[in-house]
Amino acid sequence: MSALLEVKNLKVGYGKIIAVKDISITVNQGEIVTLIGSNGAGKSTTLRTISGLLKPKSGEILFEGNRIDGKEGHEVVKLGICQSPEGRRIFPRMTVSENLDLGAFLRNDKAAIAADRERVLELFPRLRERIDQKAGTMSGGEQQMLALGRALIGNPRLLLVDELSLGLAPLIVKAIYEQLRVVGDTLGTSMLIVEQNAKLALEFASTAYILNSGRIVLSGTAAEVAASESMKASYLGVKREDSAPVNSLATPLVASEVARTQESI
Repeated sequence: MSALLEVKNLKVGYGKIIAVKDISITVNQGEIVTLIGSNGAGKSTTLRTISGLLKPKSGEILFEGNRIDGKEGHEVVKLGICQSPEGRRIFPRMTVSENLDLGAFLRNDKAAIAADRERVLELFPRLRERIDQKAGTMSGGEQQMLALGRALIGNPRLLLVDELSLGLAPLIVKAIYEQLRVVGDTLGTSMLIVEQNAKLALEFASTAYILNSGRIVLSGTAAEVAASESMKASYLGVKREDSAPVNSLATPLVASEVARTQESI
């Protein structure tokens, strides 16, 4: 598989606070990748930087081999990168239909937009039922469907999804992820999924990166990462046989990274 997205030695900060520290991530064509970490690990900052909403202090972001880290958000969307943000960020006073229309604001291919809109409504029938309803009156799960639908109407080649499961019932989350898998299988859309729910993310993705205090501390296939003893202890709720205290991923590598991070801050 060829690389669609390459993040190389990315460093991002807010003033003097460095939130993302020299991380590198690859998403191949048609691949689903997950970025897992606890709250404040730097996951959302990474997605916002890929989306052009934040500017990195150093490093490179390449999409199809071309650098995009200097581009504005709307330019990144035009290239085929769309994001479903944390907290959904729908427009509550607008209808479902109007929110979906916003996903195509940079497109002018009306026939293709109509086809993509219909595909979204087939994926999420609840949106069709609520098409003229104010988005702010819907449930959290329905709003998440709307946020994803809006991103998909942008016809992305790379879909960025930030904390899909946050605040939602497990059954709703499972149903939404099943529909996202349909998108990947039928359209070949690549995805970079940010999740705190490690078990769910590892079941869905083929490749995983674990982010701790702004650094990648573990990566590999989802199966390899799930089988890691430190991963089991820190994120999957499995007690280590040696009963060692769990500090992040409880490995010498992670311990050194945590110490270095604390010193730098």
